[in-house]
This record gives sequence, C-alpha cells and structure tokens, in this order.
Amino acid sequence: MGKGLAPEAKLLVSRTGTFGGVDVESEDEAEPPYARSVTSSKASTTPSLRSVASSQSQFRSPAAPLPPLPVEGQDPSSPRPDALHPLLAPLHGFISPLDPSALFTELVEIAEGESGSVYAARASAEFPSMKQSSALERPIPAGTSHVAIKRIQLPPLLPSGSPSSSATESPAGADESLLHIKISSLLHELTLLRSVEHEHLLLLDGAYVHTSVNADESPEENASKAATLDTSLWIRMELMERSLADVIALVAQGLALQERMVARFTSDVLLGLEYLQKQHIAHRDVRSDNLLLNAAGVVKLADFSNAIRVPENAPIVTGAVGVIYWQAPEMRAGPYDALKVDVWSVGATVWELAETVPPFSMPASPDSQAVFSVPSSKQFGVQWPPLSHPEHYSRGFREFLRLCGVEAATRPSPTELLNSQFIRNACGRAVIRQLLSQCRAMEEAMLARENE
Repeated sequence: MGKGLAPEAKLLVSRTGTFGGVDVESEDEAEPPYARSVTSSKASTTPSLRSVASSQSQFRSPAAPLPPLPVEGQDPSSPRPDALHPLLAPLHGFISPLDPSALFTELVEIAEGESGSVYAARASAEFPSMKQSSALERPIPAGTSHVAIKRIQLPPLLPSGSPSSSATESPAGADESLLHIKISSLLHELTLLRSVEHEHLLLLDGAYVHTSVNADESPEENASKAATLDTSLWIRMELMERSLADVIALVAQGLALQERMVARFTSDVLLGLEYLQKQHIAHRDVRSDNLLLNAAGVVKLADFSNAIRVPENAPIVTGAVGVIYWQAPEMRAGPYDALKVDVWSVGATVWELAETVPPFSMPASPDSQAVFSVPSSKQFGVQWPPLSHPEHYSRGFREFLRLCGVEAATRPSPTELLNSQFIRNACGRAVIRQLLSQCRAMEEAMLARENE
C-alpha cells in the first residue's frame, strides 16, 4: 500500500480469484503481536441491493496508492492551538489535548464513509510512554506499529473560534446536521463503552482534534493569513485486516471456507457477546460487516452505535435497529428482550457464511442471481431458510443454527452456545491466519491480472 506500512497494515479489498482450502488440522502456534484498528459499518434498516448481492468491502484496494495525508508535525505534548470546535463540545471529556499529527504519521487512506475517511497510520514510538490524557484514551499494545485513524472533517471556523458564515452556505455546511448525528452517535458509544475491555470487542481507543495552523507562527499571524482554520476529529482504533463480509465475498470465487473455520469465527463472536451480556449490554447489530478480523486471526465485534445497556432485571426495550436480514423477528413485533436478539443475529451470520448471502435475501426470480428483492418485515420468517446443501454440514452445525433461531423465551445464551458441539469442534487460530494469507494471495493475484 503506502510506503512505510507494515505487512499487516497492507489492506486489500475483497476480489475474485481461485484458491484452495487450508489444512484444518494445523496445530495452533504462538500468536504474533497484532496492530490495533477498525472500520465502521453504518447500520441501516434497509440494505442496498448491492449489499445483498455482494459484500461491501470495508477496505479499498491500494491499486493506486494514495500519498500520505499532509499534516503539520509538532510536539505531541503541545495543546490544541485553539478552543474546541463547538460541534465537539459534547465530547469534551473524551478528547485528548495532544496533537494527533505528531502522534500518528504516514497516514494512508484505506476506506471512506459518509462522515469521514479511515487511514492506516504509524504510531509514534513515544506514544506508549505517555500518560493517559483523557477518559477515553487506551494504551497502544507493545509491538504495535500501526493503528487505524478515522478522520472526520468539521465545518471551518474563523480564527476567532466562531463558525464561518460561508460554512452554512456551502454544501459542507448543509451536512452539519449529519455531523451532529455522528457526534451524538460517538458520544453514545464512548459513554456506553468507557469501562468496557475485551479481546473480542473493537473499541474506540482515543479521540483527538487536529487544527491545521502553522505552529511556527503566532495566533495573530495565523489569523491575518487565513480566513478559516481546518479542523478535524481523529478517532484511533485497532487496525483490522478485513470483515467477515470480505471473506464471504471470496468464497464465491473459490476460497474454501470450512465448517471448523466458521466455528472459530463464531466462537470469537460468542465470547464477545458473553462479556457484553455480563455488562448488561446488547449489541443489536451483529452481522458480517460488523465482525472484523485482525492479522492474528481474531474476530472482534465492531460498531456499537445501536448498542444499549439495559437494567439488570429489566431487559425489555422497543425499537427495531440494525439490518433486517440479520434482525431477530421479535424486534419487529413490539417490546423485546434486548439480550436475546444478538444470538439470532449470530445464527443469521453463520447461515450467511454457509450460503454466501444473508438469510431471507431471496432472488427476485429463479433466473436472477444479481438482483434481490427486499421483502416487507412481515414476510420474514421466524425460521431459517433451508440450506442449499445441508449434507455438507455436520449435525452439530445444523443444531447450532436451530438453537439460534428458536423463540426468544427459549433461545440459549452465548455461554450455553459456547458449549455446543459445533463450537467445540472449531479449528485452531493458526488455520485462520493461513486463511487470511490465502485471501491476500487471491486479492494480489487479481490486482496483478488487472494491471497486466
């Protein structure tokens, strides 16, 4: 990708190709240190046709490497050059006073979304020795060279700190309401997860504000030379390699995804959900796009924008959230137990890993495999569609799916499912790392063919 990126930070979009399976009997080996990061998948109740027909990659192909993002380096301990942007006032207690452009360098864009781009960035060698500077900031694990940075551009301010009058008249100003929504969502996640920590959860590890001014000049000199100041919010996360949706996209092109691998993915998800339920937190948007793999082959739950903490003895809530294909049916029928819906979504994701499309996303016609109909919520069943090749899967696999799809009142907990035969037969972590290597090889082969 970009110059200076470690091998584990060279992220590729899922592409077509042909590759064989891996040895599921491989012995697990010592886990290598891995970078920390994420990409964000925005939840919606109505998915696009493209998201049903094929995987939406979290990461963009580096076929045309982007230049590093220009930033003005300065002493990391220097305070922000101006007052906090008014839009960020709700996040005040979570934002570090440190300058992120000095902490994170060699930024290379790897994904873009509605509210901002995601970059792979090299972490400063000084960072691990610095003290925590905000309520959010988590340390970077030893041996980590790269992190992910989500950069959210804010409307420009006048040097005095007041909003620019031109901002409200520009297209960017018209999007300010969307920024308010994004900031509110971030505040929700940060508040909900400030005391949460688990190997299988992808959290927001730090928040910083970068204002592009000349550090060698005084505020008065900057004010005389610039009509506006360029300000952005930087969110630090662990650098992940790909989503399960990306893996699924390669299955149709020849990648062999075996049952024991699916069991390892599922085990990781259940461990994360088990921890969340002990904290009385429901994720409510478990799906392949929100399940990310790092370079060590560990799956982590991402995007907590729809998550909710419920009282210990009162888990009943209302309101359907998430994407309908992975959505528990009781969410569309009135009040529901928030701590039960994630297990249904796990089952939907396991079904998707077997079939390469989400459950209930049936073709519009028998002759059409590209255009999918989006049925109304009432048309969605309360049982999984039959597997196209049930004989390819073990009795334990089929029983696991059945358990995930039973009525909420009798649906097992993540802890109970971790003891199922399907999960107990999961492959070792080394097998998943080998699978990731094959994904990269397939993508690189495709890039090479495109460049011929």
